[in-house]
Amino acid sequence: MSAYRTIVVGTDGSDTSLAAVDRAASVAADSSAELVIVCAYTPAGRDDTAGAEDTLKDEAYLVVGWTPAEETLRTAEERAVAAGAQKVRTVAADGNPVDVLRRAAEDANADLLVVGNRGLNTLSGRILGSVPSDVARRSGVDVLIVHTT
Repeated sequence: MSAYRTIVVGTDGSDTSLAAVDRAASVAADSSAELVIVCAYTPAGRDDTAGAEDTLKDEAYLVVGWTPAEETLRTAEERAVAAGAQKVRTVAADGNPVDVLRRAAEDANADLLVVGNRGLNTLSGRILGSVPSDVARRSGVDVLIVHTT
């Protein structure tokens, strides 16, 4: 099997998802692959952000719209570069994490999708499904589930 050319990894900014970014970056570095770091988000409604805007005033932009996702991606990109990934790009997309990851993998013509294992061993994950299990079932590319917990 040849080395991976394009690797997509999902992050939500949590420690466990950033561990998946670290692993994906290592694989990308070893393969000289492009690394696409993806963050799914759902924009908060006006009712959800009104209190934050009142409290934060000029810094309300930090919690409104796609800004939190962009900050998450900036942190993840810094970690990926530190782990040796040389070709890194980021994608913030509105939507369900599984759908966003699948679409990003398809758009990037990825041959590997990396996610953390968070949610796999929880009761709600077993009943409702989790991002790692849904990605593994529904993805059309190789999936690496990184043990992060």
